[in-house]
Amino acid sequence: MTDVLRRGRASLAFGFFAQGATFALLVTRIPAIQHRYGISDALLPAFLAAVPVLAGVGSVTTEQLVKRVRPSRLLRWSQPLVLLALLGAGAGGGIAELAVALGAFGLAVGALDASMNMLGVSLQRSYGRSIMLSFHAAYSLGGILGASLAWVGAHWHLALWVSYLPVVAVLLPATFVGSRWYVDGEPGTLGEEQGRGGGGVVFKLLLPLCLVMTFAYIGDSTVSNWSAKYLKDVLGSSEQLATVPYNVYMVTTLLGRAIGDFGVRRFGAVPVVRLGTLVAAGGFAVVAAAPGAWAGMLGFTLLGLGLCVLVPQTFAAAGRLAFEHHGPGASDAAVARLNIFNYVGFLVGSPLVGALGDAWSYRGAMLVPMVLVLVTLVYARSFAAQPDRYGGGHERPRTADVGRGSNGL
Repeated sequence: MTDVLRRGRASLAFGFFAQGATFALLVTRIPAIQHRYGISDALLPAFLAAVPVLAGVGSVTTEQLVKRVRPSRLLRWSQPLVLLALLGAGAGGGIAELAVALGAFGLAVGALDASMNMLGVSLQRSYGRSIMLSFHAAYSLGGILGASLAWVGAHWHLALWVSYLPVVAVLLPATFVGSRWYVDGEPGTLGEEQGRGGGGVVFKLLLPLCLVMTFAYIGDSTVSNWSAKYLKDVLGSSEQLATVPYNVYMVTTLLGRAIGDFGVRRFGAVPVVRLGTLVAAGGFAVVAAAPGAWAGMLGFTLLGLGLCVLVPQTFAAAGRLAFEHHGPGASDAAVARLNIFNYVGFLVGSPLVGALGDAWSYRGAMLVPMVLVLVTLVYARSFAAQPDRYGGGHERPRTADVGRGSNGL
């Protein structure tokens, strides 16, 4: 393994960390943003929905741009834009400025998420073993830090720009310097392949993984948007205790991703995805049937341990399938296309659970994401590797670092 790959992995992991912190600082301070700009409850959903919608546009645009521009270059410039847009959201003087900042944030974060995962997939291919979960573990760690800094800002009643400025001042130059060591995959010829109909084949291959990605994010958004309300209103917890499940979820997500790559190397991606699916479904079942707050927290803990493996492995599987059938350029396009369904799940999940909770019951509503997540079992074979076709231009011999699992990434 070369020093180039090690530096590339470390710098990309830091990029994931920075994005986790940035995104958490935005979403955890939504009440403060609403108060600062005087946004009504009726108008707030439109502002919130605009970010994932524009992120989807950014991801689609990235799919086209990577035909001409390396993903590392897109990531190098999109990450500073996300950080500056965060600062703009905290420092604007009116709703128009907020709209511009959130619009820029959405477009840039779509390009950032897509290009970041493209580099992660190509690095994993170069390593010849599973490392994708470690990048998303760094994202989770950044999210925990960002949420903690947001709590400090709220506790001390700091102005939003005062909370955001130190973080941006540290992360912006650090990520820009770190971007010098990003490692791209092999240059592809996606444009030519799509001209021969390759794009349609890729989408057909991706369809099961697109569903898995959507359902995983429906589960994730259910936890982030409804865990506190569910614990307080349904399970009768105190307001203070109701803030704990999401933190527990984030910590268990970090732990699961930190050790997940070892599981994939030892047993293969398919068993790990199946186990994660069953644990996540069990978590939703425990939450739905919980007699009290502490049982509910156990359910959210299981959700963190189960859901945490699905998204990284879905990106890895999509990149690998496209690479095997159409080469490196198709791998980048597949990641960008799959990334759109991240935002689809985020948009669908919260309204779906809310509507079902109001019309039926919140306990019953928790069973719907459980059933959707279980669909992953049907498509689990899509995560299987093809060892004889695996590998990129930089890897050492695969037998040096892959465990005995025949499906190891």
